[in-house]
Amino acid sequence: MSGAAEEALLREYVIGEEIGRGRFGTVRRCYAASTGEPFALKTTPKAALRELEADPLDLALAEQEPKVHLLASAASRHVVALHAAFEDADAVHLVLDLCAGGDLFALVSARGPLPEPEAAGLVAQLADALAGCHRRGVAHRDVKPDNLLFDASGALRLGDFGSADWFGDGRPLTGLVGTPYYVAPEVVAGREYTEKVDVWSAGVVLYMMLSGTVPFSGATAGDVFQAVLRGNLRFPPRAFPAVSPEAKDLMRRMLCKDVWRRLSAEQVLSHPWIVTRGGSVAVA
Repeated sequence: MSGAAEEALLREYVIGEEIGRGRFGTVRRCYAASTGEPFALKTTPKAALRELEADPLDLALAEQEPKVHLLASAASRHVVALHAAFEDADAVHLVLDLCAGGDLFALVSARGPLPEPEAAGLVAQLADALAGCHRRGVAHRDVKPDNLLFDASGALRLGDFGSADWFGDGRPLTGLVGTPYYVAPEVVAGREYTEKVDVWSAGVVLYMMLSGTVPFSGATAGDVFQAVLRGNLRFPPRAFPAVSPEAKDLMRRMLCKDVWRRLSAEQVLSHPWIVTRGGSVAVA
């Protein structure tokens, strides 16, 4: 490592092994030099973004990620907190909560569809994180199972604010950002949009937790986008053999193409299925 930011980082933290890798950077385990407390270190080299001829939006988001993530850090205990940021012309380094319990994608891949009480508790924790972010003017814009991590206590934590943006001044959000299976139709359509795109994505996550599959799919990203734009939400009996009408009602309200009728994250928390099925694990 080199650069002023990395020199400052190495004075305060001991860098350990790599524990994850994304499109443009890496995640390593690190430890506070003064206390030995473990954290996760996310490093995004700006040179890599330029060499790969990344979309200018990706570079802009990487540079603003520390500010946006800091706004979201205190939003909810279900948000991965940002503890320190080091940035120079070469890279952005973020010191984050260490969530060593894996992610939601791995959990559902290993176990298959989750029981309704467990899924309700998890989606409530996600909605709590999103509601807190939205109150602070932050839209995550890449809600998906891979970005939903488990901490040492088993609580769900929303991470990776690399695609997040701030709408706190009332301006609309723009740009094709997110992951095809989880992105909202208004994003695909190229229109201006609001923070409710996160609720759509959370609805897809809920659908996946209860069925083990996604509601909108295709052979290519383009096919997936077309399915998302159609928004033809179905609950095949084979994938939903015993899912309650209340759960399906919540998914319909989250996966609603009409943004004005789509629930907010706050409203998800008060939906009867969340209130009755989430139990004590709904919002820690």
